Amino acid sequence: MENEAMNASTITAACEPVMATRLSRWWAGTTNAMRSQSFWLTIAVMMMVTLGIGWLDFITGFEVTLFVFYGIPIFLAVWWTGTRAGLFIAVLSGVVWWLANMTTNPYETQLGYAWALVNRLVYLCVVVFAVTALRNKQEADEARILMLEERRQLEKDIVSVSEHEQQRIGQDLHDGICQQLAAIGCAARVLAEDLQAQGVQAAHDASLIEGSLQQVVMEARNLARGIFPVHVDRSGLAAALADLGKMMSRLTGIPIVVNDCVDVPLDAPEVSMHLYRIAQEAVANAVKHSGATEVQVTMKLEDEMLELRVEDNGKGMPNISRTRGEGMGLRTMHYRAQALQAVLGIEPRTLGGTMVSCRVKLKDLKELKHLNDHEEN
Repeated sequence: MENEAMNASTITAACEPVMATRLSRWWAGTTNAMRSQSFWLTIAVMMMVTLGIGWLDFITGFEVTLFVFYGIPIFLAVWWTGTRAGLFIAVLSGVVWWLANMTTNPYETQLGYAWALVNRLVYLCVVVFAVTALRNKQEADEARILMLEERRQLEKDIVSVSEHEQQRIGQDLHDGICQQLAAIGCAARVLAEDLQAQGVQAAHDASLIEGSLQQVVMEARNLARGIFPVHVDRSGLAAALADLGKMMSRLTGIPIVVNDCVDVPLDAPEVSMHLYRIAQEAVANAVKHSGATEVQVTMKLEDEMLELRVEDNGKGMPNISRTRGEGMGLRTMHYRAQALQAVLGIEPRTLGGTMVSCRVKLKDLKELKHLNDHEEN
């Protein structure tokens, strides 16, 4: 019996949010449908409802009053049409109440009955203005939510355009300039071999030019990978982070230690890109601003929680910078974490330095992918 009671309570608790959602959708659909109708149609419907309440009020008499129910058509008139309609129905409700209880009211004089009517009209007008304030707040909230959604979509579009532009520049740099430099290097090598075969002293200079070109090609390819890591895909985030550490170590001379990162299959490429960019920005900040002599990058998965962590042994960040995120890089990191429904943390380490962590549930990433697929379709 106890198990049956527990199961029943569980089913009831699970059904309540569903019922509330359905009721909310029904009310929103009804409101939109009624607001699209003409002013006088809504007025006519509310008049009929008011007259029906008045008829019931007449049958029950003054002792069992139905006055509170006159607020229903007033509420609907204000909510669906506006304040003018609500005031009209309020006055009509007062008149209907007057007529419905004229023969059964206990007042000894007409003046007392009239004063009761005035009191009720004031109450009904208060209802009108209260519902008007509620409607104005609801419309203001909807406008604010719409503005936030448009802002979020704009930020998403800006980041998307930035990613596509970086992809184009990175691919052009890798496929265009790098290939041309490699071809020039090959030509320099052939020239050096020809000059060396002829015994010309300039062969050594040609060899130096070839070596310089090879170095430039390597740096250009590293730059192209930094602008757009083409291998960040469904299962390549760990490899991309490892390459990031090697590239930044070569460019800066500071050891970037990438620990054994778990290889998590992520269905959405934009998820991998967001995580990669967060790590890239955190590493860049540690190298540029913290004075660190070592940076560690870690990515682990525990209990369906994916955590990306970048730690340095530098001088740390001021509290105002961590909380406000005044730099463009920090703001971009916060936006990318928000886009992933992740929690971004920037905290001081116990032994000195700064730790940047991004924690996200795999369940949220799957829901995000379904949402993005739905928006694209």
